[in-house]
Amino acid sequence: MTDWLLVSAGGLVGAPVRYLLGVDAKFRLHTAFPWGTFAANAGAALLLGFFAEAVTDGELGHQLLLLLAVGFCGSLSTWSTFSYELLTFTSARRVAVAAGYLALTVGAGVGLSFAGAAVARAAL
Repeated sequence: MTDWLLVSAGGLVGAPVRYLLGVDAKFRLHTAFPWGTFAANAGAALLLGFFAEAVTDGELGHQLLLLLAVGFCGSLSTWSTFSYELLTFTSARRVAVAAGYLALTVGAGVGLSFAGAAVARAAL
């Protein structure tokens, strides 16, 4: 299978998962805070940390990297939606919420990437 098909196949799964996380979060939590986007980005960061370490250790080959990291995680995470939500909060003069969302997302993303790598080191 060519590289672009692997990336497409991963994206075909990751994008609906991201969408469903958003729908589920709105349905369950009844809040304007974008927990679905946060969960998708946090999950993708954790998985990418794991995959990055697995590649470094030689446990994850090129094809799985394309399928899982580039395709699935690439479509699961969403910088554009995150940015749009920040803009929406600031436009509505909810600057404290925007700042909290920014700090939470960036902090969790970085922390979870390191945690994913640590899990891979321990497991592989």
